[in-house]
Amino acid sequence: MIVRVAIAQAEVAPDLQSGLEKTRSLARIAMEQGARLVVFPETWLPGYPAWLDSCRDAGVWNHGPVKALFARMADNSVAPNGDSGRALAAIASELEITLVVGVVERVDRGRGRGTLYNALLTYMPDGQLANHHRKLMPTYTERLVWGTGDANGLRAVDTPVGRVGGLICWEHWMPLARQAMHDSGEDIHLAAWPTVHEMHQVASRHYAFEGRGYVLAAGSLMRTNALPADLELHPTYQANEWALRGGSAIIAPDGKVLAGPVFDAPQLLVADLDLSRIREETMALDVTGHYARADCFDFRPIARERPLA
Repeated sequence: MIVRVAIAQAEVAPDLQSGLEKTRSLARIAMEQGARLVVFPETWLPGYPAWLDSCRDAGVWNHGPVKALFARMADNSVAPNGDSGRALAAIASELEITLVVGVVERVDRGRGRGTLYNALLTYMPDGQLANHHRKLMPTYTERLVWGTGDANGLRAVDTPVGRVGGLICWEHWMPLARQAMHDSGEDIHLAAWPTVHEMHQVASRHYAFEGRGYVLAAGSLMRTNALPADLELHPTYQANEWALRGGSAIIAPDGKVLAGPVFDAPQLLVADLDLSRIREETMALDVTGHYARADCFDFRPIARERPLA
């Protein structure tokens, strides 16, 4: 089976509503070009908090401007069971595509109402939310703003374009997270990054080679001018330079790059994926089968019921 896929690489929108409109517009363009799977980068909505690393005083205790930023990020985050989640579902069903979007997730009611998560949401062409993965471990400065995830979404799901899964950013350096995804039988993997710089390219290509599947490495664009005006830039950054440079790429099961990487420019990366190549490449390496040595190793992820769906 040959399927056409697309990565939407663009500058993040200033707020959630604008971001939803931009998501619909870009997804429609991809659909009109024949894409049946359209993916967006890590925390595309409402945008990666690059100010954690690009601005001064982000980690100062009880710092008023940072607390206000956190509240604004929460106000513009996606509630999967709320209006914003329904808006994403409507985009998928309206365009009849499989849609994977990186979001900052907000819990609106009950336990955990004050915690945000870094999440990947996978929607079917009928609008059903097929998978909801929360990043297992926020990385370094991210721990200031996001809670730890769980194994509930650590899986691939059946879609009309094959089995689709994804990991977020530095999860690609968690060997057991990678193994869990390989065990779930991915055909197409979304490697969601804020920006796909050189080491992220290495991790994405390694993942494709190791898992013998296609990888869509997706990154966003953000200029320093889009960073919060109420925080001061570190002196290593200049006005209107790229804080996030994109770098999106589409990678084959042998680790070779099919499209991209594209830096410093908006781009809709489109490629036709021949899923029969996955079977061909597993002849030499199958980390879930003949190269797994299940007689020597035993591994299983632990999923627990969440307080909220």
